[in-house]
Amino acid sequence: MKPRSRSLPDWTSKILKLRHGLDLNQSEFAARLNYSAMALSRWESGSHEPTAQAYIQLGNLASEPDASWFWTRAGLKSADVSRLFPDDGSISHASSLPNFDIVVADGGQHISKAKLVAVPVLAVRAASHGLKGDRVLDLHKAKVMEMIAAPLPWCPNPGTTSCLRVRGSSMSPLIYDGDIVAVDSSITDISKLNGKIVVAWNRKTGLNISRFLVLKGLQLLEPESRDHEPFAVGKDRNWRIVGKVLWAIRRFS
Repeated sequence: MKPRSRSLPDWTSKILKLRHGLDLNQSEFAARLNYSAMALSRWESGSHEPTAQAYIQLGNLASEPDASWFWTRAGLKSADVSRLFPDDGSISHASSLPNFDIVVADGGQHISKAKLVAVPVLAVRAASHGLKGDRVLDLHKAKVMEMIAAPLPWCPNPGTTSCLRVRGSSMSPLIYDGDIVAVDSSITDISKLNGKIVVAWNRKTGLNISRFLVLKGLQLLEPESRDHEPFAVGKDRNWRIVGKVLWAIRRFS
């Protein structure tokens, strides 16, 4: 009897269609997604399903209707996906990103063109000093709540950029409790982070948001508020830099 062939998951055909449509080999396509060629090979063979973050990136590279399919597969509701689409149905993601006229409010003058990129908002909180954040170390594995559309220049590495909320106020007046910060998890080289705001992970306190400083060889995570003490990081293996904070946004009630 001839062995029954294994039916492949539907995501394999979607990924293969996207890669062939972009005319990329596995290595090139994986690089665009900021994943390894081995990970892509596993997705295309059907042995491993992409993570939610990977589905977001696939959606960013795809055109409709596949873009929405990838984003929905990431766990987003259709209402979340629809926020990325203008009323005319045009798409605001990487491969078919339209140009939007930026209009000066007071004069109505068109001054430039802009492109947007879909950025996942994770169900994750980074705590300021004195509080505990979520214990997620790999942001790529975190649950995606929704997406926001951000200007492309704000996200130099879209494939490794995600948003999370802040808990606590030790970073005020710069960043407040409940703010959303964008984190680039590809920027972890401490030689490039002195004086920058980062999200760090601690084995006991989870994710923390602080300003990273190197003073006379001593590595510190320092709050903005003087009501809280800095943390000495040094070579403590309980600490890791998760990524650099790119920008923050605040929702007013």
